[in-house]
Amino acid sequence: MSTIVKNIVRFIVLILFQVYVLDKVRLHQLVTPYIYIIFILWLPFKISRTMLMLLSFILGFTIDSFRHHPGFHAAACVLMAYVRPFIINLLIPQEGAETNYEEPSFRSMGGMLPYLIYASLLIFMHNAWLFLLEAWQFADGWYFLVKTIFSTAISLLLVLITELLFSRNQKFKTNTI
Repeated sequence: MSTIVKNIVRFIVLILFQVYVLDKVRLHQLVTPYIYIIFILWLPFKISRTMLMLLSFILGFTIDSFRHHPGFHAAACVLMAYVRPFIINLLIPQEGAETNYEEPSFRSMGGMLPYLIYASLLIFMHNAWLFLLEAWQFADGWYFLVKTIFSTAISLLLVLITELLFSRNQKFKTNTI
């Protein structure tokens, strides 16, 4: 399956699962699970920054249109997309996986720990920015911090489960013929 078709299918499935399953599940007022952000996490290494930002905006805008929010998810997704290349460059050596693999995964990032750090940082930033925009204040700082940490933990757990259930068998690319 081509990369474009694969990402279109991912986009649609993740949006539908988020809107029609996860948004209906109420664990606690401090926990809001988000799985749709795995779309941004799984985008190819070689995607241009402009396309990454545009796809992230479209993803967030689509979620906002279902939730009737005025751009909160779009802003959080764009922030996540903006920071993603910097985090990848910090976690992977310059001659690393982005030249040998197509997209981030356990295998391409050199194990579970770098992938966990990558996903945790991006999910935390997404959730913190989203909850800050929703509350528009730090009046109850503990509530904001606890909600961000709990939502990040449950979202990271969902990402890991998804990563394990739908393993993406990526082939190691070499420069040889």
